[in-house]
Amino acid sequence: MKIHFLGICGTAMGNAALLLRKTGHTITGSDTAAYPPMGDVLRDAGVEILDGYDPARLAALAPDIVVAGNALSRGNPEIEWLLDTRALPLVSLPALLHDLVLKNRRNIVVAGTHGKTTTTAIAAHLLSQNALNPGWLIGGSPVTPADGNAPGDPNAPFVIEGDEYDAAFFDKRSKFIHYAPSIAVLNNIEFDHADIFRDLPDVQRAFAHLTRIVPRNGWLLVNGDDPAIAALPPVTWTRVLRAGVSPGNDIRLADFSETPGGSRFTLLSNGKPWAEINWRLPGLHNARNAMMAAAAAQLALLPTDSSPAGALDPERRRPRLDLAPLATFQGVRRRHQTLASNAALTVIEDFAHHPTAIAETLRSLRARHPGARLTAVFEPRSNTARTRVLQNAFRDALALADEIAIAPVNRPDKLPPAERFDTPAVLAALAALGRATHTAPDNPALLQRLLATQLPRQPA
Repeated sequence: MKIHFLGICGTAMGNAALLLRKTGHTITGSDTAAYPPMGDVLRDAGVEILDGYDPARLAALAPDIVVAGNALSRGNPEIEWLLDTRALPLVSLPALLHDLVLKNRRNIVVAGTHGKTTTTAIAAHLLSQNALNPGWLIGGSPVTPADGNAPGDPNAPFVIEGDEYDAAFFDKRSKFIHYAPSIAVLNNIEFDHADIFRDLPDVQRAFAHLTRIVPRNGWLLVNGDDPAIAALPPVTWTRVLRAGVSPGNDIRLADFSETPGGSRFTLLSNGKPWAEINWRLPGLHNARNAMMAAAAAQLALLPTDSSPAGALDPERRRPRLDLAPLATFQGVRRRHQTLASNAALTVIEDFAHHPTAIAETLRSLRARHPGARLTAVFEPRSNTARTRVLQNAFRDALALADEIAIAPVNRPDKLPPAERFDTPAVLAALAALGRATHTAPDNPALLQRLLATQLPRQPA
């Protein structure tokens, strides 16, 4: 089949295009710029990327089906031509993935406000290193595994990142509704994506819909410490396992500690020791991601008729998942990725764009770099971060740093001033707490200001 992707250089779109190419389909795509890293990865794989959007060119190309990324909307010339003429079938990416990849697989769908990409990558790594030849589709650029996508053996599990964002401009359901979960993982739920969700109950409603399509012989693996998950309607139609730090969970994470050399923790299953983990990833949040990935991968190995009682009992489960490969997991690019380091300065990039994620990252950096001066550089770029919806929570999270720089709000002209993230107000509040603060009209100017600034450490 000839498949054409509109907006192919998005991370999810690009990885999906490469996945379908590996299964024998002919792939082309168009975008306004073949920006890295995905543009480079696609070209290296031999995928033709057309610059811009041209209806005549699309008509001449004559693909069997056209996939619209969820960044595209009405007004795009190729979208308008497709709607006017009905000349070619137009589908969303999640719908295409269901029909061509997922409908006959035992799928692990990893969902939640935070940690989806990393948890998906860990599960794929564990299953792969246990010689199970899984398939996967990761909404990021992992270091481990080496590719963000793999078809795997059709009889092996398939791990996919289950995003709650909408599927396309014409399909406002969450993407994960299309993903036919055998095992659904709910990492956590918080209010985010203020451009499509009204409030936390609206977000919870989307996740409740996901739980309703888990089959009777499937599993729902949830964060048992999360009050927003606990408030979801009771699930009686499938098997539920709870994982967390607090007592009462079926799977527990205990004895977490973090030093400059790494993190360590213990996993317990039904109160019995499962594994002692030493690995390189930072923070309790990533230890939780590892716990959820390990539990989901182990569930995928069990027969579908396994009893929920003691399903992960270390003495009963067969076959057993080897968790030793966690020590070799190297993470995902742009998630706590060190860009440069010398005796005077370490520069770390992190994709955190929600107050909870920022706070977890900064706490981990404190543990990893004791005594260092911690400078947080925040860009209000996501559709929620650009607004005032979570502004006070961003302020409180950034206050965990010694020095804070806030870059210009992305696309400020698209928001009324009264709804726009108020950088001066946030910086004033942080300065009142004794933090050093900076901003600038653009990112290059902000970088120069930071490079020129050498201030003594502020009291916590």
